[in-house]
Amino acid sequence: MTSKVTYLGNLRTSCEHLSSGNKILTDAPLDNFGKGEAFSPTDLVATSLASCMLTIIGIYCQNHEIPFTNGEVSVQKIMGSGPRRIDKIVLHIDLKGNNWDEKTLEKAIAAGKACPVAKTLDGNVEMEFNFI
Repeated sequence: MTSKVTYLGNLRTSCEHLSSGNKILTDAPLDNFGKGEAFSPTDLVATSLASCMLTIIGIYCQNHEIPFTNGEVSVQKIMGSGPRRIDKIVLHIDLKGNNWDEKTLEKAIAAGKACPVAKTLDGNVEMEFNFI
């Protein structure tokens, strides 16, 4: 088992990562009857894409002995309706400050775009990657 999710009432859940005991809360968003006081489940999907990309870039760099000290992603989730779903995720990815040459940057970006979350969403959710 990976996690345990418990409904707390009022459209909120507690999600426990079983091997570490770490917990996060989710809350329904303001536009869907919630309080918007925590990540919504769809926020977590969009945020997971950014986290996965940076993690895979980190693994690529580690495996190729490339220093990776700076990486930050701003995430925008765009919802659709009929049925309610994530239509598009826009990532603004800042990898400045790593002092990589163009070839290294291209390979790191390619590795990140091939992350498991991106592969899972591919064909179901439009993804836009903007590199700063």
